[in-house]
Amino acid sequence: MEGAAASSEGLRYAEYARVPAGAGKGQAELDRGLARTMIALGLGVATVAFAGRYAFHLWKPLEQAITETAKRISTSSLSLYYKGGFEQKMSRREASLILGVSPSAGKAKIRTAHRRIMILNHPDKG
Repeated sequence: MEGAAASSEGLRYAEYARVPAGAGKGQAELDRGLARTMIALGLGVATVAFAGRYAFHLWKPLEQAITETAKRISTSSLSLYYKGGFEQKMSRREASLILGVSPSAGKAKIRTAHRRIMILNHPDKG
């Protein structure tokens, strides 16, 4: 029995101690993978750098175009308040446009809107 036990332990240790035939290839493949990763990373950094340089050169004309477009947009179209076209006698529609409420708004909503505008336009703001 001793011979069988020794040979079985010998096989067990032999399985762990045995070096695979392509052990050197595993390290070489790992090195190649690392090299590919480093090359891809370098190309990515170079691409970002060239794109940034290109965008920097384009910025001056874009800045001028943005400035001109901003000047073209009228400030009255961005305002929240009604800016004119007043009639001889104020109609319900015009009053609702000035207050910023719907023409069919209730008294409480009209009072709130009126108070808000009066506070904003009062000379004694605080």
